[in-house]
Amino acid sequence: MRVLTAVEKWLFVLCLPFMLVTASIWWAANSQWLYTSGFTRYDVSQTTGLARSELDKAAAGLIHYFNSPEEFVDITVVRNGQAIDLFTDEEAIHFRDVKQLFRLDFYVFLGTAVYCVAYASGNILLRQRRYYRHLSQAVLGGSVLTLALMLLLGTGALLDFDQFFLRFHLFAFTNEFWSAEGYMLLLFPGGFWYDAVIYCGAATAIVALILAAVAGGCLRVKTGSQSGETQVHEIQQ
Repeated sequence: MRVLTAVEKWLFVLCLPFMLVTASIWWAANSQWLYTSGFTRYDVSQTTGLARSELDKAAAGLIHYFNSPEEFVDITVVRNGQAIDLFTDEEAIHFRDVKQLFRLDFYVFLGTAVYCVAYASGNILLRQRRYYRHLSQAVLGGSVLTLALMLLLGTGALLDFDQFFLRFHLFAFTNEFWSAEGYMLLLFPGGFWYDAVIYCGAATAIVALILAAVAGGCLRVKTGSQSGETQVHEIQQ
């Protein structure tokens, strides 16, 4: 029984970082604000010749595509009064690959979230002090592990983001369509992806810090309660 309890606890510790990271990535992929703020910051309207309304349409179209059953992205925008396809065939293939990664990200998030919620609910519903302590320890351990991973990845990205970004693409994709020339690279310059990584890392770290603070506080309260009960018991004896 103790072995099973330990396995369940450590599995939660390992699942929590994956749940937090994949949740932040899924948020970024579906955040209209992230797209449009990046377009504004890097003056994408000037480099592409597309009006702000057309850029907003492109952002909404990509979010729709990532959540749709469509295999290839198909977005039409108006430039200089003429309707054009926003992406080339090579870029469409790359977005298909990106969509597959986002789907994988969502499934990992869903699986880890189900386990984390089930583990937490099981410990809470048992309503025994030692199970509350186990849950608090697991949350604290998972949060600390998440922060350590964010520190490691963040350091790598800050020291040499271009190399970090290149290695990710070489690892994640089986073709080089991610470097296809067209509107894709104009819409999403390197700075856009740097900001996206920082936002995702910061969001993940903030949630991990909050969870660590709550779990640490619960452990302190429980430890203090146990000490007080022990002192009362000794006095009564």
